Amino acid sequence: MFFSLQPGRAILSDINDELISTYREVTLRTEEVIGYLSALELTKDAYYRVRAVNPYDLSGPLRAARFIYLNRLCFNGLYRTNKRGEFNVPFGGYRCGPIPSADSLRTSAVLLRRATLVSCSFEQTLDRVKSGDFIYLDPPYCIRSRRVFNEYSHFSFGSDQLAGLRQHLDRLDRMGIPFLVSYGASWEGRE
Repeated sequence: MFFSLQPGRAILSDINDELISTYREVTLRTEEVIGYLSALELTKDAYYRVRAVNPYDLSGPLRAARFIYLNRLCFNGLYRTNKRGEFNVPFGGYRCGPIPSADSLRTSAVLLRRATLVSCSFEQTLDRVKSGDFIYLDPPYCIRSRRVFNEYSHFSFGSDQLAGLRQHLDRLDRMGIPFLVSYGASWEGRE
């Protein structure tokens, strides 16, 4: 949404520190990220070798290149970790689109310089909202009646978090702050 709207200023927040760190590195060390990313092999074997590396053992730009690479080659472009916080999505091929070009990363870096990047919960981010803001949220789905992916990080997004999100959205509505939420259709638990 941010890259489509290209606002003059924004707060980009996510509980996923890997994503926020990647944005920071693309912003601050664009050419290094491009160099590392272009050196990675686009094969299944290479994918599993890169996935097995602990990102915290890498430099910032290499860690960002790893994140982008895994995102584009993993199954459905999703991000999931095990209970130890290790990325564990299998290889998915090339269906998530090509690795971003150098020009695309440079353009992203320019846009990201307009944003404050924050790694924290949605609750902490929504506490910063003020009049004149527009809020976009894309939470994990929480639907008990069918198997869906709701473990975006080593924290689960369950019914308690969904109820908390609803309270925050009600507060934003009362404040007259516009918001947009991307979410799967679910009538479960509706009153």
